[in-house]
Amino acid sequence: MKLIHAVIKPFKLDEVREALADVGVEGMTVSEVKGFGRQKGHTELYRGSEYQIDFLPKVKIEIATQADNYETIVDAIIKSAYTGKIGDGKVFVYDLSHAVRIRTGELDSDAL
Repeated sequence: MKLIHAVIKPFKLDEVREALADVGVEGMTVSEVKGFGRQKGHTELYRGSEYQIDFLPKVKIEIATQADNYETIVDAIIKSAYTGKIGDGKVFVYDLSHAVRIRTGELDSDAL
């Protein structure tokens, strides 16, 4: 099993969700997060004053999946989240050693 974490721009969420549904993803967790990478934030002007935005709004998507189809999911995320501009995001893939469905007690791949 694999756990996929994707951090993307917020306005790309609907497009990514649709792409994931098209490749058969049945469930995911979405969180609003803040952070920065190489872009290191930016400055904005508000009522004539300039101020620094250090943490930019992002969306984090978490998906647990079978090990044999995670590459399809990662490709769908990359293609649908791409804008070609700095700050498009990142995708991380982790090995998932154990999962339990709380309601039924099903384990590992049956719990997904």
